[in-house]
Amino acid sequence: MRRVVFNQKGGVGKSTITSNLAAIAAQQGLRTLVVDLDAQGNSTRYLLGEAADEAGQRGAAEFFESTLSFSVRPPKMADFISASPWENLHVMRSSPKLEELHSKLESRYKIYKLREALQGLSEDYDQIWIDTPPALNFYTRSALIAADSCLIPFDCDDFSRRALYGLLDSVKEIQADHNRELAVEGIVVNQFQPRASLPQRTVQELIDEGLPVLQPYLSSSVKIKESHELARPMIHLDPRHKLTQEYMALFESLP
Repeated sequence: MRRVVFNQKGGVGKSTITSNLAAIAAQQGLRTLVVDLDAQGNSTRYLLGEAADEAGQRGAAEFFESTLSFSVRPPKMADFISASPWENLHVMRSSPKLEELHSKLESRYKIYKLREALQGLSEDYDQIWIDTPPALNFYTRSALIAADSCLIPFDCDDFSRRALYGLLDSVKEIQADHNRELAVEGIVVNQFQPRASLPQRTVQELIDEGLPVLQPYLSSSVKIKESHELARPMIHLDPRHKLTQEYMALFESLP
């Protein structure tokens, strides 16, 4: 199963959701890979901690760079993947170099290379989670083409709701032109405040429109900031915390 976590709007929790659901998958014994395509590298830092700053490590940028030149012996995908501190969890790390490569990759139409590479890892990993930048650019399109399904984080404000419709249209375009098997698995409600009327009303409107809103909603919690700072996904930081339990229930609800 290859899932992409995607939203063109920034600050909706893509990296946090990707990393925590992937960490739960790994903790449950599933061989899990996180592919970080966002040049900011939030998933990379969250899952690798200080090791994210190690010099000389290869990752997503080096993989894409390798597609720009022909080689009789192309590098192995394992060369671009790093082990995390957590059993069963590996990361294809991000770097700022992704930004430098973007125009070259787009002009050379390397849009299918990620799909080919991840298909080749189907026997090595049970689940592959792809974190994307907050833009519909080359890397995001590559991820949507490579994925079986898409999760859409949503942070309960009117701007997010308005952006959601355009996002769904973008996914439909990818489905029609490149990946007919891509499914919108659902909308993940993040930073939900049940006592506030606006989030409740906004989410209910999505449900009334027939959009696939997933349960449970992820609560707003300062604990997640501690989780980021310590580079410890919630399942490893505080398994009994309410937010951890919500993440676990959300993971169990996925096919």
